[in-house]
Amino acid sequence: MRRVVHRVRSNRLADQAVVASGRTCKSGQAAHAQQSDERNEPVMGRQQWWGRGVAALALVAVAGCSAADGAASDGANDGQPSVSSSGADGGEAADNGTLPGVPTAMQAGMGLAGLTVAAHGSMSGYSRSKFPHWAEQGERCNTRDLVLERDGADVKRDEECRTVSGTWVSVYDDVTVTEAPEIDIDHVVPLANAWRSGASKWNEEKRKAFANDLTGPQLIAVSAASNRAKGDQSPDQWQPPVKTYWCVYARAWTAVKAAYELSVTEPEKSMLTEMLDTCAS
Repeated sequence: MRRVVHRVRSNRLADQAVVASGRTCKSGQAAHAQQSDERNEPVMGRQQWWGRGVAALALVAVAGCSAADGAASDGANDGQPSVSSSGADGGEAADNGTLPGVPTAMQAGMGLAGLTVAAHGSMSGYSRSKFPHWAEQGERCNTRDLVLERDGADVKRDEECRTVSGTWVSVYDDVTVTEAPEIDIDHVVPLANAWRSGASKWNEEKRKAFANDLTGPQLIAVSAASNRAKGDQSPDQWQPPVKTYWCVYARAWTAVKAAYELSVTEPEKSMLTEMLDTCAS
């Protein structure tokens, strides 16, 4: 019974999006075209993922919504349009911290409803080396260096762009870290999870884009302890100990899965629905 209830809730979020958008959309308003970040190609329709797989009526309604006009630029600062980060009902913006590209709870609910539900695939052939990560980003800095700077305060680097000091607050467990070696960069959707939900079929270029995605909500600096406790587990197996972060975590996870067209399991989808329910509480 619990899975049925969660599935109904997830589909209801998509229905609510149609009703809400009908109130706010102006007749004849054109949808804004969103563009993928050139550095991380090939990624298809990254900023339009929430309409994928949802009923045509919902897609048309959301495309014309005036809410898109107020979308703020994200932490990537690359000049590309970003996903709006307003609250579940279009009200006050939720605190996404430094994580870029986090959708609203309504958009995440629509995206979740459109994801393919399937059992985990095989881990045969998996290796972290299949996802080239911490790619060079210029000026001797790599992806890890940039995330450490984005998510920290008073971050200082040496001449090789290695982080030597700073302060980071790990949103997963509310731990303050002041030593760079004690901070990890977490892939919100772990590499191994991506492999068994569709990435095993990708080419190396796309896996590299996924592992170094600075424009979507895929990379975040957290305590080493919380990152290692999470491992490659999905939300039905592990949730951030700080429950007030569940809303942002579920929205980020769903955004990444939808942007890269990765599948979810039934228990994973049910838990994501439960976590998204905390957005309105």
